Amino acid sequence: MKLLFALLLCSLLLTSIFMEPVLAKPAFCESKCRARCAKAKVKARCAKYCNICCAECKCVPSGTYGNKHQCPCYRDKKNSKGKPKCP
Repeated sequence: MKLLFALLLCSLLLTSIFMEPVLAKPAFCESKCRARCAKAKVKARCAKYCNICCAECKCVPSGTYGNKHQCPCYRDKKNSKGKPKCP
């Protein structure tokens, strides 16, 4: 019984070490989104949605506009009205 408990505890510890937290944003998201939203009229809203998309897709297209072909996941995300979610 003690051995089973020890193995379970070890497996949980190892799993938590190697798994990335679900809500954590990749380290590069903030800088990439800052560059992407540099020319946006409403920078805060642009950065908010860019960071959401980056966290889910793990990429941000280069430049301040367009180039969405570089990141298909980012390109294909839609809001509830069917319009592009990601700036």
